[in-house]
Amino acid sequence: MDQSLDINTNTLTKTLCAFLADAQYDDLTSRAVSEAKRGVLDWLGCAFAGSRHATIDKLLAVLQEAGGKPQATVFARGLKLGFLDAPLANGQMGHLLDFDDTHAGGVLLHTSSPVLAALFALAERAPVSGKNFMLAYAVGFEAGVRSGRSAPHHHNGGWHLTGTLGSIAAGVAAGRILNLNKQQLTYAMGIAATQAGGMQQNRGTLCKSFHAGKAAANGVLAALLAERGFDSTQEIIEGKKGFSRIYSDTADVDQLTANLGSGWIIESNGHKPYACGLVLHPLIDAVIALRARTKLSAAEVDEITVRVHPLARSVTGVVEPSTGLQSKFSIAHSAAAAFVDGNAGVAQYTDAKATDPQLVALRRKVKVVADETLGTDEAHAIVVAGSVRAEAHVLHASGTVANPMSDTAIEAKFLANATPVIGEARAKRVCEVVWVLETVGDMRELIGLLA
Repeated sequence: MDQSLDINTNTLTKTLCAFLADAQYDDLTSRAVSEAKRGVLDWLGCAFAGSRHATIDKLLAVLQEAGGKPQATVFARGLKLGFLDAPLANGQMGHLLDFDDTHAGGVLLHTSSPVLAALFALAERAPVSGKNFMLAYAVGFEAGVRSGRSAPHHHNGGWHLTGTLGSIAAGVAAGRILNLNKQQLTYAMGIAATQAGGMQQNRGTLCKSFHAGKAAANGVLAALLAERGFDSTQEIIEGKKGFSRIYSDTADVDQLTANLGSGWIIESNGHKPYACGLVLHPLIDAVIALRARTKLSAAEVDEITVRVHPLARSVTGVVEPSTGLQSKFSIAHSAAAAFVDGNAGVAQYTDAKATDPQLVALRRKVKVVADETLGTDEAHAIVVAGSVRAEAHVLHASGTVANPMSDTAIEAKFLANATPVIGEARAKRVCEVVWVLETVGDMRELIGLLA
């Protein structure tokens, strides 16, 4: 008999799942609780901002045609879909504008879109307290990021981690909110991981955010199946043909349980002040600083040179974007938009901005230099205009762990994203509830504000 199928066998996957199944809210640190609240508020705002995009119209049309029971709320749409369809829609909303949080501790993962979309759906299946919701959220972070660290070259293989690791994170989080035991949670992790998918080739298309929604739905399905006795291998990550072996050309399986219990990975989450890939943020900070310092107009600029970590260039190499989604993966566009508008929010990554003549002209003056000596959250920028030359250096981009957004900034971002969609009064009420989430007895109190 395959040892990985024997329920008496101890594996790394099972060790992790046993720890996560036994974890209680009181085991969370105050910082983990704080980051959970910040993450919920930030992600809900991103989902509201994405809810009106035409992409969601297309997705919902298909999901409604396919049918299903009205079981879980689709945010800001006044309708309910099934327990698998609602997280698919909400998950895509949350990641659609690339404005959602990103964990960058060795793994670039938009954890919240798949995890929270899954959890909000299941919170309508049975009463879930705010405390248990936050615990499941933190548990999902552990599973997703630890799985990613066990497969060091996973990203290099062309996988979109929010689709792959997001499925694992959502499956384990969903299993925890269903109070699965360690055996069931091990199976949920295996069922979720075997569904993992998502290709970086789809950057700049509607499929990239679709990965997040699919990951959320995969996670819910995995947990519901495990609850009913559906099984999987018990070493889905570390096995000879497990995730870390086949999704990466190198494996570091001990990362799955390394320092388990010494802290919570959600504590090192990062949030985005800009609506684009995280690797673009340091150069945006630098260019905005140059804009403020020089007071130059775009027409006066002869050249903007940005020096960035090679990852930024490889991930965001679109030279001439023609759509808003494509422009989110263009260093030149981000630099140009930051210089012209002094911002890189939702408004700077629309289809109209991608083809704006002023931005097109300026981004053709942007020179990009890859520098391996820089950190991934670091950048240098130089602007030259005639005899004027100015330089800016950003050591840690805003929104990162080393330079975090304040609670005030997180709330301001949420209100800016949510108010146009659900109104000022309701948006402020959401803030009030989320900041005291540990006092909420039934998450449907919050969900009622999100419809």
